[in-house]
Amino acid sequence: MLEIKEIQPSDTWEIRHRVMWADKPIEYVKLSEDENGLHFGLFKEANLVSIVSLFIENDSAQFRKFATEISEQGKGYGGQLLGYLIEETKQRNVKKIWCNARLTATGLYQKFGFQIVSEHWLKDGVEYVKMERNL
Repeated sequence: MLEIKEIQPSDTWEIRHRVMWADKPIEYVKLSEDENGLHFGLFKEANLVSIVSLFIENDSAQFRKFATEISEQGKGYGGQLLGYLIEETKQRNVKKIWCNARLTATGLYQKFGFQIVSEHWLKDGVEYVKMERNL
């Protein structure tokens, strides 16, 4: 059984660390603005397998630290969580949702209507682009 629900910022940190920046200290994945965000998790049975954090400012929202456990990738869980996040964001009267996407993840976001709106840049050896979608 799958369930998506709101979680605490601290619930996201281990997955963020393992999946995104395992070579860095765990403090690297903790955001100063975590306490001001909304955090969602997809649970498979009782296990948290995919997470995302949402930060709303006026009528725009940025999602960050979107990650799925490596052993659970390729099973559609990230797509389910992203679809949920888009609907949740629409209900909050947000007009645009955006992210700084790893270049390797742009295909998933494009399937959900996101468009690349910037040039590529590097952060700690990882290529990123800004992607956004009007709601």
